[in-house]
This record gives sequence, C-alpha cells and structure tokens, in this order.
Amino acid sequence: MTSTGFRRTCVAIGVCSSLALASTACGSGDGDAAGGRTRITVNCEPPKSAKVDRTFFEEDIASFEKQNPDIDVVAHDAFPCQDPKTFDAKLAGGQMEDVFYTYFTDARHVVDINQAADLTPYLKELKSYDTLQKQLRDIYTVDGKVYGIPRTGYSMGLIYHRKLFQRAGLDPDKPPTTWDEVRADAKRIAALGGGIVGYADYSAQNQGGWHFTAELYAHGGGVVSADGKKATIDTPEAHAVLQNLHDMRWTDDSMGSKQLLVINDAQQMMGSGRLGMYLAAPDNIPILVKEKGAHYADIAIGPMPGGKATLIGGDGYMFDKHDTPAQIRAGLKWLDHMFLTPGTGFLGDYARARKNDAPVGLPEPRLFTGAADARDQQVKKANANVPVQNYHPFLDGNQQLTMKIEPPDAQQIYSVLDGVVSAVLTEKDADTDQLLKDASGKIDSILARSRP
Repeated sequence: MTSTGFRRTCVAIGVCSSLALASTACGSGDGDAAGGRTRITVNCEPPKSAKVDRTFFEEDIASFEKQNPDIDVVAHDAFPCQDPKTFDAKLAGGQMEDVFYTYFTDARHVVDINQAADLTPYLKELKSYDTLQKQLRDIYTVDGKVYGIPRTGYSMGLIYHRKLFQRAGLDPDKPPTTWDEVRADAKRIAALGGGIVGYADYSAQNQGGWHFTAELYAHGGGVVSADGKKATIDTPEAHAVLQNLHDMRWTDDSMGSKQLLVINDAQQMMGSGRLGMYLAAPDNIPILVKEKGAHYADIAIGPMPGGKATLIGGDGYMFDKHDTPAQIRAGLKWLDHMFLTPGTGFLGDYARARKNDAPVGLPEPRLFTGAADARDQQVKKANANVPVQNYHPFLDGNQQLTMKIEPPDAQQIYSVLDGVVSAVLTEKDADTDQLLKDASGKIDSILARSRP
C-alpha cells in the first residue's frame, strides 16, 4: 500500500545515469565487472531522507564487499521498495534488478509469469536457509522449487493502551483474547467518556477489506477457496465478523461516531490517548511513539483475538530469471550478510540500532527457528530499549495461532470488502446478507479474470 520510488546513480564500469540504464548496464546480463568480479544490482536501499537506515545499508554493503572482493553490489534506493503501479511493467520490460524485493503476496505471481530464477540448485550458498521459519520459506516455494528468500515477516495482533485499561478497571497485563472480550472491554473503555473510543477499525482505502480479512481469519474463516477460484465470504464466520462490528458500533457505541477511518486515524487516536484498542502489527508501536505522541510504557500488544488464526505479511527477495549462476550465488551470499545472520546486519545489528536510538526489543520480525532464533533473541534482549514485558501476551498468544497469508488479488478484493465494512459501520440497518452475497459475486469475477 505504498507508491513512490527513488533512484540512485551507480558506478561500476562507466556511469549509469538512469534507472533504465542502470538496470540494463548494471543489472541483468553477464554480471561481469572490472577485474573479473561479479556485479549484482539490488533494490530496497532506504532513501536519503531515511538517514540512519541509509547509513546502515551502505555500511553493510561496504563490509560485504570487503569480505567478498570478487563481488560488486550496486544498490538502487526505493521508497516504497515495491511500487505496485510499476512492478509488473519492470518485470516484463527487463528493468528489474538482479535481486529484487517482493511482498509475500507477489511471490506466486512472479513465478506464474515466468520472471523468477529457480534458486533450488544454489541453496547451499545460503547458510541461513534451514534456520528460517518453514511457513515463511514455503511462501516462496512453488511445486517443490524455491524462487525467493524471506527477509522479514509480521503477524497481526491487538494493540492496546495500558493506561486506558487501568482507568476502565481492566488488567493491562491481560488483554482480551476472544471477540466477546474485545467487545466487553471496548464498552468499558468507551464508558470513560470525554471522546474516548473503545475499539477502532478501518473502512476505507482498501484497509477496511484488509482488516475484515484479518478478522475473518481470526474467526476461522477465509476469503477465497484453497484453489483460489471462488469467494468464501458468505459464511457464518463472515457474518459473525460483521455482527460483532455492528454491535460495537450501534448497540454499545464503543467505536465512536466517526467512521471511514484509515490507519493514520487509529494511530492518531491511540497516540493521543483517546483509543483503547485496534488491530495492527508490532511495527506500529514505534510509529505511535515517534510520530503520534505516545509513550512506550503505555502501549502494549496482545494476540489476535479469536484463537484461530492471524494474518501474516512480509517481504523477501527474488532473483531475475536472466541472472547468471554467479549472480545468483553472489546474491544469496549478500542476503545472508545483510539480513539473515542472527544478531548482525541491516535488521539484526541491535547494538548499532540502539546506539542510534532505534527501537530494540519489539516482538517482531521473528524470522528464525531453533538455535538461530535463540541467538537472535539473546542479542535483542541484551540491547532492548523498549518495555518488552508489554509484548509478552502477543508472543505467547500468537505462537498458538495458524498463520495465514493474504488472499490472491488482495488489493482488488480489499476494495470490494471496504464497501461491506463501511456499510455496516455507517448504516445501522445495513443488510449484511445482501452485502456478503454481492461482494462474493464481485470477488468471483476478480478471481475469474486473473485465473482464466
């Protein structure tokens, strides 16, 4: 759900003065640089406006090249790392970097249009591969072949305001774990008055459909069938989601009168101490503190209510189908160095992050398993600068849930579901039966167009 990108000029042999030129002369091809070195282009370098992250990224590339003098890494900055408006065009036009960023939801699509290199024969080059969570590795595995490497992942939970819980007579160390409890707690928080809202939910800009999907998963339902051909939202589980929203909005008045909210609205309300709960991933917490006025001590996160499943998302890197074997091997080594070695690199150097006042100790991303996870958590704990005890309910509860990725054609489907959620939250007598029936037909049409 992001849009613009930036370009960085690259120098290897000669100068690449545009993104198109960079991708041709410095991107896919034979990968040979001066002196017989292997050159790879990579994307998702933080933009210059993100000074700290940009510095970390450049430092890590420099250290990688020092350790691997036979490899040149040419980074292209991008914000966001993937622009949905240009992604397919770059792939089709041969403009994609040798090692390129993808959302989890795009992995299968890139494989289906035959634009990804098969990494399976080269996995021995990636020391960390077997330490990564299998459910994340599987996202980039199609028909037994590996086409990408996960870099990070998140799962949805319930962010809540500890002070409001205390004021409402609720235990801030025991967030609600069922939707009935969410409703009851939201009602008590809203009863504090003064414009305080118990629970907020999104219902615009595709974000309402995104949250409806997360809530449907939490109830044990799904949005599309296992084969991706039919909608599965006209179900008791979907009706339960809408009934719960209706009752909190219209019967309990615990969601406030202002609706058609998006993520920034909920963050503003939480940051100013006027919201009790909303669904989000842990990466919202530093935004609430650094941008919205909250304090780390007041913000906590619990598991996704419902006890069934939680929506997961994240990203990884795939390799251009034209990459040479040398480029693939070099790219895998680069991923190990940058992102996939516990306690080090761009995402895992917690000592460096703490020194630069970045938050350390958030419960996610949690990429590794076994000894690698233990090592990563040990280093994180040693450098923590946030109240990690506020996140224990999330860690303990979400580990028991099934992890489910977003549906295919997610943004188109979310646009349809936006209308369902917004109707329930703005029209007291909205016909949920008809809303779900109509939405099912629209989703079926979307799936039929993309999967003839």
